[in-house]
Amino acid sequence: MTDYLVFRLYAPLASWGEAAVGETRPTATHPGRGAIIGLLGAALGIRRDDDAGQQALGESVRVAIKQRSPGTLLRDYHTAQVPSTQNKVTYRTRRDELNAPRKVLNTILSSRDYRCDGLWTVAVWATASATISLEALEKALERPCFPLFLGRKSCPLAAPLAPRRVPAETLRAALDSDFEPILPGERHLLRLPDEVMYYWEGDAECLDGEGQGAESSEVWDQPLNRRRWQFGPRVEYRRFARDANAKEAR
Repeated sequence: MTDYLVFRLYAPLASWGEAAVGETRPTATHPGRGAIIGLLGAALGIRRDDDAGQQALGESVRVAIKQRSPGTLLRDYHTAQVPSTQNKVTYRTRRDELNAPRKVLNTILSSRDYRCDGLWTVAVWATASATISLEALEKALERPCFPLFLGRKSCPLAAPLAPRRVPAETLRAALDSDFEPILPGERHLLRLPDEVMYYWEGDAECLDGEGQGAESSEVWDQPLNRRRWQFGPRVEYRRFARDANAKEAR
């Protein structure tokens, strides 16, 4: 029996950043490790420039996701004015940037992707070297220190996370934990499918002790340095399976 911290993420609008090249800013279908670590760090009050705190958090938890619905894709044609980089000039706020002399302002064009009406269950468990407890994480998610966002500041939480610690025989059992519906007729309104995708860290057998049907891939969402937005690779496993929560009435 292992203790897990589980919570849900409902997103009328979310952006789970992937590697961005040039003007295209894509989104994954589910939150990766970087997104979940960022969410937990904000809840705990760990700043991006707190390297020791970020490292301690990253070394304390492992992450798994149950994608109940990836939502639908929304693509935004985005324009923004930003000043050119100048020696000895620091812009501390967006207002400072826009008040820069017009001759140093540039217009940046980009295409930014979002997920609409997605629903995910997140499970977090402690590593052998954890210095941050699941109890502390649960309390932080209930009363976060900093505002919580779903990938970008334009994507605030739309429903309570409902965090709770659960003992479970397997990771899959923890991810299949029931939550109160976000709204009446949740399954119909969000078009939740009867089959879901599980994503997890560890090894192929970590989900349910079997490993059958598990596939692996290398993803670049392991936080290395939050101040520089540097991420490294890790191995992520995934498996498509029937949703144990599909017994809900449609």
